[in-house]
Amino acid sequence: MLLDVDGTLAPIVRHAADASVPEPTRVRLIEIAKRYGLLACVTGRRAADARRMVSIGSIAYVGNHGAEVLRPGATRAEIEPALAQAARQVHDFARRAHSQELDRLRVRIEDKDVIVAFHWRGAPDEPAAQAAVEDLGRQAEAAGLWIHRGRKVLEIRPPAPLDKGVGVRTLLRGSGLSAALYVGDDVTDLDAFRALGEMVAGGELGRAVRIGVRSDEGPPEIDHEADGVVDGPDGVLLLLDSLLGE
Repeated sequence: MLLDVDGTLAPIVRHAADASVPEPTRVRLIEIAKRYGLLACVTGRRAADARRMVSIGSIAYVGNHGAEVLRPGATRAEIEPALAQAARQVHDFARRAHSQELDRLRVRIEDKDVIVAFHWRGAPDEPAAQAAVEDLGRQAEAAGLWIHRGRKVLEIRPPAPLDKGVGVRTLLRGSGLSAALYVGDDVTDLDAFRALGEMVAGGELGRAVRIGVRSDEGPPEIDHEADGVVDGPDGVLLLLDSLLGE
C-alpha cells in the first residue's frame, strides 16, 4: 500500500509546515501496517520530515518525489550518489535566483536537499508571485535544470530522472510483492500511477490498483487515469476503513 501524504492523508493547508495527518487516519495506518506486506508514504517532502509528520517509524517513506527511500526502522534515507552530486547545480541556481522581488512577493523557498521548491500559496498577490516563479522556472530550464509544477509550487530539480514513479520502483524492486495499491491526488502522483501500470505490463507486478483523490485543485488526469476515485482525505479515511474490513 502506497499513499501520498499532502492532500491524501493530510488536508492541504495554507502553509505546508502546518499540515498534519489526523489522528483517526494515523490510527488506521498503524493497523494497516500490521496486516499488509508493505505500507509506504510517497511524498514530495523529505522522507525524514514525512516520518516526523506521520509519526510511524515502522513503515517506509519515499521522499523528495522519489529521490529518497527511508526504509522501515532505518535512520538514514537512501539517495543515489550521482543524484546528490547533481543537486549542487540546483542549490547554486537557487542561491543566484533568490531576490528581493521574490521576498517582496512573499514567495516561500523550501530547501529539500535534492530539490528546491518555490511556493506562492498564501502570497498577498498570488498571480504576481506565480508569474515571478514561472519566470524563474524558465531561467532554470535555460540553465539546463528540470522543473516540475505542483499545487501552487514550482520545483527546481537536477537534470536526472526523478519522480514518484522512480521512487515506487526502487521501493518495490525485489520486494516479492505481487500487487500494489497507490493513492494520490496531484500531478506528481500520476508518475506513480504510470509506473505501476508499466510494472504490471512488464510482469514485475501481477496487479496494481490506482486510487485518485478528488479535489478542487487536482488535475483532471487524476479522474481519467485512476481505477477509482475518492473525495479528499475524508474519502481516503473511508478507503482505509474498507481495507481493514470496518
